[in-house]
Amino acid sequence: MENYLTELAKYQKKINANPGQLETVIRVRNLIEHNFSENLDLEALSKDRFVSKYHLLRLFRKYYGQTPKQYLISTRLNKSKEYLREGMGVTETCFAVGFESPSSFSKLFKSRNGVSPREFRKRAIFDK
Repeated sequence: MENYLTELAKYQKKINANPGQLETVIRVRNLIEHNFSENLDLEALSKDRFVSKYHLLRLFRKYYGQTPKQYLISTRLNKSKEYLREGMGVTETCFAVGFESPSSFSKLFKSRNGVSPREFRKRAIFDK
């Protein structure tokens, strides 16, 4: 709770923000971070916070510079790196972080990180 209040105060000072809007986007971000492996879409996130999905989209982009979907994908990819470093297999990691297809996961991972998940895992294990 303390982290939430600290972040809320930081954003309020930074951009003279509406406290209700800030609370909404911070809670949505926390929901994504804690439920990244689930099927979260804009409709579900907006229903959770009782706001229009279009309004939520604009708010999230305003405060975080990306859409909730982009944030979800980034969160999943970051978590997949942790799992791969721990030695989890590529397919297992793919499904553990919420992707539905190992091939699309591998393609996206490689485009964002410059190496395939398999290569990333090999390097991470070798560097230990």
